[in-house]
Amino acid sequence: MSMLQLKDVSKSFGDGKTRNEVLANVNLDVTEGEFIAIVGFSGSGKSTLISLLTGLSRPDEGKVLFKGEEIVRPDSARGVVFQNYSLMPWLSVRANVALAVDAVHTTKSKAERAELVDGYISMVGLAHAIDRKPSELSGGMRQRVSVARALAMQPEVLLLDEPLSALDALTRSKLQDEFAAICEKEKKTIVLVTNDVDEAILLADRIIPLTPGPKATLGNSFDVKLARPRDRADMNSDEEFVRIRAEVTEYLMDLGKSRGSDIETGIVLPNVVPITQKPQPEKLPEAYTRKAQSAIDKGYVEFFEVKKVYPTPKGPLTVVDGFDLKMRQGEFISIIGHSGCGKSTVLSMVAGLNPISSGGIILDGREVSGAGPDRAVVFQAPSLMPWLTARENVALGVDKVYPDATPAERRDIVEYYLARVGLADSMHRYAADLSNGMKQRVGIARAFALSPKLLLLDEPFGMLDSLTRWELQEVLMDVWKRTKVTAICVTHDVDEAILLADRVVMMSNGPKAKIGNIMEVDLPRPRSRKALLAHPDYYAYREELLEFLEAYEGGANPSAEQLASIQEKCAARVKRQRAARIVAAE
Repeated sequence: MSMLQLKDVSKSFGDGKTRNEVLANVNLDVTEGEFIAIVGFSGSGKSTLISLLTGLSRPDEGKVLFKGEEIVRPDSARGVVFQNYSLMPWLSVRANVALAVDAVHTTKSKAERAELVDGYISMVGLAHAIDRKPSELSGGMRQRVSVARALAMQPEVLLLDEPLSALDALTRSKLQDEFAAICEKEKKTIVLVTNDVDEAILLADRIIPLTPGPKATLGNSFDVKLARPRDRADMNSDEEFVRIRAEVTEYLMDLGKSRGSDIETGIVLPNVVPITQKPQPEKLPEAYTRKAQSAIDKGYVEFFEVKKVYPTPKGPLTVVDGFDLKMRQGEFISIIGHSGCGKSTVLSMVAGLNPISSGGIILDGREVSGAGPDRAVVFQAPSLMPWLTARENVALGVDKVYPDATPAERRDIVEYYLARVGLADSMHRYAADLSNGMKQRVGIARAFALSPKLLLLDEPFGMLDSLTRWELQEVLMDVWKRTKVTAICVTHDVDEAILLADRVVMMSNGPKAKIGNIMEVDLPRPRSRKALLAHPDYYAYREELLEFLEAYEGGANPSAEQLASIQEKCAARVKRQRAARIVAAE
């Protein structure tokens, strides 16, 4: 039986020159009990599609049907969970869920309604927080309340509008697993709108990409023939998972290319020397001098016994305790770990934005003692001057770093890197008028244009949808391969860590966080996401990282046996890779 249908649906907003044709000729048929995931780029019309299915808006052309009847208004038979939490901040968790239950289940007794409320709050794991207010909850907990509220209304269809996109990658992964368990128990007809391919594969029976707008429509349909329940780590060794993931990812990447632009220009990067490359007086920290008395291998970037302690009303809090790492010049390191493990603290210390409590950091033979132009930082938020154009934002730093260059040479440096990140046609637009993805492109261009000795990336794509993130990761890799700048990237994203890095540094949980493991990523460069999907060792790296993160899930401290298991798998992978290289050489 068809529960939801869209027949030749089109939807636009505005009039005349400002008319935005969002959806065009969309056709969809969702059968009873089916879980559909609609995957698309930001701005492609995914949320517009959900608003049509809920009855919050009406199509300009075509029909939207629920069980054969045209949808003309919202109805409790179609529950919805939005991207934002939409909770009443002055009400408790129980009261927020009860508000919806009391409005919908008017024929049920007070005791029956209370049982519904408490039952679904317990199902989403919030029984312990039932009397808390939203301000006392984390983002993940607030979204659990939204899910409980929608389920407690007992709708026939559940509509999920990017319900986890506002959360960090690790919290999102945890809630995806919980959603999977809840959906399996409830057995409802579900339509999920998402930009996360892994989320779609973990949850859905069928994945349907939405083509880029304007005039977006539904593309090819992909059946997900994976047994349930689906385990995130185990799926990495499942051939069907690898196949469907590659097919959907490549299809979306090909769609994305259609909205891209040619970034090649005739600009030649001037051969000028920035102040960061000129000789500096040597200044070495005590920790480095002490260790240098013994036989050590020097690195381009060196962390020695780095510790960070914050004063608190309850006494000193040690966030990072003994971070030791050496990096080669031109090496790319990813740092990954759970929230609160000190990743960004390490990055802020090497950036010179946060004082080191003890130990020392060396960059090219000189102690890091404060911020400087030899280190460029790309933050999670772009941090642009909104009243300046993209070009002017990049030029601010370039003018300071290249004081001996001519105005024409500085202009060429700015425009070269803006072109490299795909903004040749948008460099004169004000930052305030750029999308988040475009702002982050400006941030990347600005960082590379400074010709830093060390590039620092603090979850640079964390605020972006995963499809835009793919694009910018490719942009970052393209620009990096031309400069080979030494780089450190803090990330929550397992795939991002593998794609970018020569080594992935895995942090243990805080407080007193340390390096828990280091994974060498022996994959050929230059790298692209499409090439990695076809590499025989890619999913082994992925499984190793996921297993490490799972071992530290929820603040746990893994046993020696768990860590030994990870090391054994790592050793087996390295042995297999070496054997394969020997065979290839013969």
